[in-house]
Formats: sequence, C-alpha cells, structure tokens
Amino acid sequence: MILRERLLAAGGLEGLFLSDHRSKKDLAGIVSGERDAAVTAALAGRRVLLAVGGQMAAARAMIALDGLAARLALVPPKLAPEHIARIAHDSEAEICVADAEGLSPDALPGLPRIDAADAFRAGSETSRETEWALATSGTTGAPKLVAHTLEGLAGGINTAAAPEPGTVWSAFYDIRRYGGLQVFLRAMLGPSSLVLSDAGEPVRDYLVRVGAAGVTHILGTPSHWRLALMSAALDRLSPRYVRLSGEIADQNILDALRDTFPEARIAHAYASTEGGVGFTVEDGQEGFPAALIGTRAGIEITVREDSLFVRSGRTGRRYLGAAPEALIAGDGFIDTGDLVERRGERYHFLGRRSGVINVGGAKVQPEEVETVINVFPGISMSRVRARPNPILGAVVEAEVVLRADAGTDQAALKKAIIAHCRPRLAGHKVPASVKFVDALPITSGGKLVRRGA
Repeated sequence: MILRERLLAAGGLEGLFLSDHRSKKDLAGIVSGERDAAVTAALAGRRVLLAVGGQMAAARAMIALDGLAARLALVPPKLAPEHIARIAHDSEAEICVADAEGLSPDALPGLPRIDAADAFRAGSETSRETEWALATSGTTGAPKLVAHTLEGLAGGINTAAAPEPGTVWSAFYDIRRYGGLQVFLRAMLGPSSLVLSDAGEPVRDYLVRVGAAGVTHILGTPSHWRLALMSAALDRLSPRYVRLSGEIADQNILDALRDTFPEARIAHAYASTEGGVGFTVEDGQEGFPAALIGTRAGIEITVREDSLFVRSGRTGRRYLGAAPEALIAGDGFIDTGDLVERRGERYHFLGRRSGVINVGGAKVQPEEVETVINVFPGISMSRVRARPNPILGAVVEAEVVLRADAGTDQAALKKAIIAHCRPRLAGHKVPASVKFVDALPITSGGKLVRRGA
C-alpha cells in the first residue's frame, strides 16, 4: 500500500496538520486534494528527481509521487549544483519536479521539468512500488545514492499502534535525509501532525515555533541538541519524547537532556542511510547493551574487527550510479564503518573508521576525545581534528565552544582542559592545542563538519 493510500485508510485526519515556518496545511486536504490527469500521466512510471526548496513542498510531493513514480530521488538542501547534477545522473532521472528555490530554471537543461505546485496534483487509481533514492550525509564530495523501498524505510515504525492523543512530531533534520524521512514517515503512518524545520532558520526561532505548535516528539543530532541547550528559548518546549541520532550520544548530552526534560522519554538511536534503523536505547546510558548483539525483531547485529555490521529488511538495497560499489556483502551484512568497543556488558561507539587521526602511527578517534572534553565545566561542544606536524605527521587539536559561565581567563582554561584530558586519555590522544571558537560548522544533516574542515 502506498503512502497516500495508507493515510486515507488510517482515517482520523481531521485536525492533523503539516506546518513550516511559512504556513500550516490541513493534512486531510493534502491527501485528498484534486488530481490532474495530465500531470499524473507525465510522471507515471518515471524516474523522478525531486529538487524543491522547502520541506513543505518536499512533503507534499512525496505524498503525491509515492506509488506513481518508478523511482524518487530526493535532493537534500544546500547541495552544490554539480552534486545535484550527480544525483540526477546516478538516479537516471527522466523528469524533474522542482521549484525556483530548489533548482534554478536554467539548471539541468536536458531534463524535462514539472513545477512542484503542479506535481502536488499528481495521483493515480493504480499503484506501483516506488524506489526511494536517498543521498548519504558525507561532508565532502558528491553524496552517494542509496536505493530503498517504502517498506524498508518504514520497517522500524510500529504502524499497528495508534499514536498517543495530541502527538505532534518535529525534527531538526530535513525530511529529504534518512533521519528526517524517518520522522516524516512516523508522522504520516501514525498518522499525526508534523512541524517541519527550515535549513536557514535560527535555532531560537525553530524552538519558539515548535513550542507554540505543541510539539510532543522531537528529534535531532547531538550537535543539534547542544545548540538548543545554548538557547534561552529551550524552555518553550515541553516534549514527551526526545531522541538523538546521527552522531555519538555521549553521557554528557544525555544527562543534560534528562536534566532539562525530566518528564520526557530520552532515547538515542543507531541508524544510517545504508543500514537503516538498527536499534534504540532508552536506559539513559551512552553506548548500547551487549545483549543487542545477535538477532531480534528481524535485525541482526554483529561486530567484526571492532566494526558494527547490520543485516535486516530495513537496509538499503544497493548504491545507484554508473559503477557503484557493493553495498551489501555476500552474506547479506552491511559494514556500517562505525567502530565500537566493548566495556563490560556494554558497547561504546568510538567513531567512524574513515575519521581516524594518525599520530605518529597511533590512532585517535576524534569522538573519543570530544567525549572527554565535553564533560569539562563550561564547555558547550567541541570538535577534534588533525593538525599537521613535521615529526609525527599530525597531532590532535581541539576547537571548543564555551558557555557563558565558563570564565574569561582563556589561557588558564586551555591549560585546565588539557590537564583534564591527561588522566583520561592515552598520551597521543591528549590535545596538543586548544582553540576557542564562537561556533562550529554543522552540515545540513546536523552533524559536525569533519573531513576537509
């Protein structure tokens, strides 16, 4: 059953809404609006590139096009024109659904184009399985495209359970990336209301808006939440459910959210564009119980050479492109590239294999050092990266964002942070230098910019 059919079959759409920073739309009207036969014929069975500016336009187009298009390739916000062209090429797009905010009129001149406002009226009495193509969230280079089915994307959503009365979802994420799409589908398959974020919206404005809309369930990366914790507008929010994913959720950020929202369920989830949703942890502790290794609820998780591997019906089918690398190994597992370490009866995330800093032949995971730094009093967030060194090749450098209560003697603070790290980290992992910065760069997916930064 396609997305629109599921919404219509669920019923009870009266009073539910989609809203963004500009407007509020009645969900029932979006789902049951007038259809245009000519637009439907132009899009039916085609491989479609969706390149719109705002999330409201993206949401309405996804509802209209699932079950109609053969493939739907989602273009995330703030992509360079050459990367959009690469997504169009790798998805073998035959037609583009766009607006001026998402794609300039003279871009992709060889690709037929339908205005998004017209595409909202597409719909068909018959349906096919639409393949969804999602861009990975790498911070440099052209993103890879991962092919998913709607069933796989919705595999972690309990569609049999009715949502709690008054449930309103929201996320710092964009719904055209895996994490945000999960929130969109949770709201649509509930069904529930959904408040959409905006790529250019200040954190304070977003918090004020979701508070006014009565958001009850809200998701973001740890970096999103660290920015939110620095905002005086956070007290506008009274959630029942707070969830983190996309980056390592260390104990410091989990404890801070527990202190801020004592009545809410605080969860952190492991998921990726390639591997799908793996598991959710709600015990308030960083890492995950070793008991999750094995098979449960149709998901198999194992650790090989300190790397997490996942096999389930929720994973992507394959990479798209002219000569794509293999996504799934012969035994059906996906190597996530995330490194873990067992400590007693719990596994802890160390970071990405691709992010290792080589200090004179010894390896350093930036996230491990950041976890230690972030618990130092007065620190809001940090980023660890390599600094070239003529003898060791590289040494560890930490960039730190201070809270207002951190104090003004920066020289003393730098020495104190390094002294704090020494007994907690191996010598080669201790920062050789500390820099104070006003802010750290965040990708459009809500993650700290790392490689190439």
